[in-house]
Amino acid sequence: METSAAIEIARHTLLSCGLILAIGTIAGLLAQKIRVPDVAVFLVAGIVLGPQVSGLIDIKADSALNEIVLLFGASYILFDGGASVRFNVLKQVWVTIVVIATAGVLITAGIVGLAACHIFGIPLIVALLLGATLASTDPATLIPIFRQVRIRDRLAQTAMSESAFNDAMGAILTFTLLAVATGSGRFSMAHAIADLLRQSVIGIIAGAAFGYLAALLIAHEKLGFLAEYAPVVTLAVVIGAYFAADGLAASGFMAVFVAGIVLGNKETFGFKMEPDEMQKLDDFVLTTCFILRLFIFMLLGAQVDFALIGQYWLGGAAIAAVLMLVARPVTVFLCTLPDRRARWSFREMLFMCWTRETGIIPAALAGLLSGMNAPGAKLIESVTFITILMTILIQAPTTEWIGCKLGLMQTGTN
Repeated sequence: METSAAIEIARHTLLSCGLILAIGTIAGLLAQKIRVPDVAVFLVAGIVLGPQVSGLIDIKADSALNEIVLLFGASYILFDGGASVRFNVLKQVWVTIVVIATAGVLITAGIVGLAACHIFGIPLIVALLLGATLASTDPATLIPIFRQVRIRDRLAQTAMSESAFNDAMGAILTFTLLAVATGSGRFSMAHAIADLLRQSVIGIIAGAAFGYLAALLIAHEKLGFLAEYAPVVTLAVVIGAYFAADGLAASGFMAVFVAGIVLGNKETFGFKMEPDEMQKLDDFVLTTCFILRLFIFMLLGAQVDFALIGQYWLGGAAIAAVLMLVARPVTVFLCTLPDRRARWSFREMLFMCWTRETGIIPAALAGLLSGMNAPGAKLIESVTFITILMTILIQAPTTEWIGCKLGLMQTGTN
């Protein structure tokens, strides 16, 4: 019986994966035709396929397959995003990235928390816990968008870098506030800053080490004996960097992003791949990222619980509106205006105000809070999913339009 039950589960999982791949490919083609980022179409397709609508796909949020897809998928997409970041751009905007990924998270969480306290009439500490959960932007959403929408390099790379670095701050703030809400601790700004610095330094070192090792093995003139296996090396590096940092209680996502930056800038270290090997690697990464993001967002859509969302939909929509139209603009202007080196224009700051999609990082935090029976967990989970739906379905499809209206699209010379 156990064997046949295991086989049945395997058959069901394989069938679900086949459906996701087949319908996801069609959804990707549709997104290309109507010129919107594919993550929005994948999310809608997932809702249609999920148990709440057609019931063709029913993969639970706490299943091993879902956890693997989210963990590895977000990590590999982050790695790809890091590989597109250039050192010369980072030199111009690093102050903005650091400030918006740290102080910006606090500002966003504070504004959203105060709004939630007023809208839902909940204790301030629970409201701030909701704000902290929603404060991180999502790399798995933003990186694919900027792969498809050709915004100016420094804008795209700033948004991608922020999304990679702010997950650590968001997680630290969320669990610090959780300790206060449950009476098991008290908030300490000094402790939070020290923890953030420790996680950041360890994550950066681990990522740099794995990225350099990968460059050495695939692009060194004499030691690059794995050049023809470069695609496999990237898979191993992503897994290795993530777990090396995670094992040291640091940000695995930060580590894989930094590994991507180092490998993407390998020429700076004197490494160079043959053109045909480089093309093969690029094709592999492009295809792998497409498959992973269609799985991530179709599964995310399939797991939307309309009954839960229905309890808080009006307040949740109001919170999402505050996040998009108040908290994000305030955060962007407060964090970018002091950066004189970057010299952000008003149009560039307006564009950054619109690029703050919420996705799997806040969803993961909300899921963890629910599993721990945190105060207000059901409300937090519901509002998080409403915010994910609104930001991805409203902001993602309009990114290119906003970029065009503001005259910020990339040209051949940018």
